[in-house]
Amino acid sequence: MNNKIQERFNALLSHNVVEQAPAPVLTQALAQRLLERLGQLRLFAHAYPLLTNLTHGRVTPADLLDFTYRHELQGLSLHVLDGEQNSLSQMTPAQLQAFADKAKALGLDVHVEISSTLKKDVDQVIAIAKALGVCNIRVYSRYEGPLSRVMDIIESDLHYLAQQADAHDLYFDFEQHEELKSDEIAQLLKRLDHPRLHALFDFGNMINACEQPLQALRNLAPHIRQSHLKGVRIVAEHNGFGHYGVLQGSADDDLPSARMLFELLMLGDTAPQVIAFILEQENHYVAPAFRQQQEAADPFIAYREMSDTPLPAGFTLERMLADEHRWANNQVAYVRGLLNEFRTLAELTLANA
Repeated sequence: MNNKIQERFNALLSHNVVEQAPAPVLTQALAQRLLERLGQLRLFAHAYPLLTNLTHGRVTPADLLDFTYRHELQGLSLHVLDGEQNSLSQMTPAQLQAFADKAKALGLDVHVEISSTLKKDVDQVIAIAKALGVCNIRVYSRYEGPLSRVMDIIESDLHYLAQQADAHDLYFDFEQHEELKSDEIAQLLKRLDHPRLHALFDFGNMINACEQPLQALRNLAPHIRQSHLKGVRIVAEHNGFGHYGVLQGSADDDLPSARMLFELLMLGDTAPQVIAFILEQENHYVAPAFRQQQEAADPFIAYREMSDTPLPAGFTLERMLADEHRWANNQVAYVRGLLNEFRTLAELTLANA
């Protein structure tokens, strides 16, 4: 029986793994630790799975709180611009207070996000975070130029973030967002070595930076505090790789989701290091390659626009609006199923000791 449990654990943790990374032995100690971490896991909704609905006013940020509560998730992460005129960035102080009151009444944590490290954008998100009474903010930079110059600018920005984090009791998590490699972000965070600056690990963005998922996770591991979960089909492009958003866990999903989820769960010696596993289904999102397999020592980093998912070919707006709800529900079910499988295997290991 124990051999069958280990075989299933191996199969689960080896799915879509291309690196030489055998699954660990599911000992009693590991099983006990896995159960403890599963009991402490905090699963969050994200605004992006319902982006078209938000953009067209069919769903509001307050509706996202209802979605989060309905699915018994622990919190919601959303971009301050999601929802256009209904977004957090457009809310009056009274509307922000009403949103914060609703989240509190439902027992939900809220994390906010911006796609920038520019001072004006950081100052805006800090004002929103303070109005909402929240303390966790996702950022990433969008600069163009030689990598060395881009890194210098980001490092300067991070110093400002650190000052503001101390001043306002905030935490900033820098996402690896397609153009920077995980070890480059790790270098920046290690140089600053600030207790309020960490990383957000996205399940698919390393593909565009020409990295393998598990290696990227391990490079960034000491700094990861949040994670975006999603499915990705890897697309070869010229001398690099782009990605296309697919349903997480589907036959089209090329990512080792189970292995990444397991390794993120295990981070932290005495307590979970990752405070939020965020369900960011991005079906039909298209992301081009940014880094190349052979590139200059100081490669040019192109400017990137904020993430968006145009209407896919063959879709009417009404179909997209309807399908987004189905896809968001699909991801909750898939991730919950994966977590339940981890739990079952751990419990069987302990029962068969």
